[in-house]
Amino acid sequence: MFMKTVFLSFSQRKPKYSATRRLHLKSKLLKKAASMLVAESEEKKHQKERAVNECFPPLKLSGLSVQDLQELCKDLHRKIDVVDEARYDMQIKVDKNAKEIQALNQKITELKGVKRPHLKRVKKTTDDMLGAYTDSSKLMKADFKANLKTVKKEDEKREEVTDWRKNVEAMSGMEGRKKLFDAGQ
Repeated sequence: MFMKTVFLSFSQRKPKYSATRRLHLKSKLLKKAASMLVAESEEKKHQKERAVNECFPPLKLSGLSVQDLQELCKDLHRKIDVVDEARYDMQIKVDKNAKEIQALNQKITELKGVKRPHLKRVKKTTDDMLGAYTDSSKLMKADFKANLKTVKKEDEKREEVTDWRKNVEAMSGMEGRKKLFDAGQ
């Protein structure tokens, strides 16, 4: 009786917060998370702009002569070439590392060997195992080879192998063709 009342008191206990209060807290948490995501994206955007401005200051093209503009273009092309070479070198390193990782994974699988498939367990009671040796009726069940059907093979008609030259001579001419025609019908 006491256990019943204790169990009912636990199962019927009211939650700490009401449903409206929980919903209100959940909505506040979601609003705070959304505002934090917006602030984080803005911070990343500003960091990216700062990094670009540090590496590549804005170009001042006003007041430059044609020769100065050509020099500036050549300088930019040289910088682009350097960056492309670095990017190409990094790409080669990445590809080389990916191939090395793949080769090492392949070596690991070779070292582990071929996995054996999981075999199903055969449920057999101890009575069956022990009784098979003592009881003659169970001995008959255990001897499964005795219960197999036997299939008798019929001897096929075998043709004697003869010299092919004699066969060609017998089939030559109209008589041989007639024999072939009669054999086909």
